[in-house]
Amino acid sequence: MRLYNQLLNEFKREQTGYSTIAIIGQSCIGSVAAMVVLMHHIPAALKFTLLFLVTILCMAYNGAVLARLSAKTTFNLLIFSVLFSIFTIVGVLI
Repeated sequence: MRLYNQLLNEFKREQTGYSTIAIIGQSCIGSVAAMVVLMHHIPAALKFTLLFLVTILCMAYNGAVLARLSAKTTFNLLIFSVLFSIFTIVGVLI
C-alpha cells in the first residue's frame, strides 16, 4: 500500500506528463494483448470477451485522461488496464 501511495503522489504531481506517456505505453500493451488473443486458437466466445474487455479498459483509461478525471481515478484505471492486458497476454500464451 505504501508503494501505491508513493506512485499515486508522484502521478498527481505531474499528472499531465505521466498521463501522456502512459497512454502510449498502455495502448501498446493493450494492442499486444489484442493481437495475442486474436492469433491464438481459443473458443470464439472467450476470444471476443477478452478482446472486448481489453479494448474497453484501454478506452476507459484514454477517456479518463481526456475527461480530466481525478488523478486517483485515472491512476487506478491505468493500473487495472495494464494488469489486465498483461494477465491476458500471459494467460493466452500459457
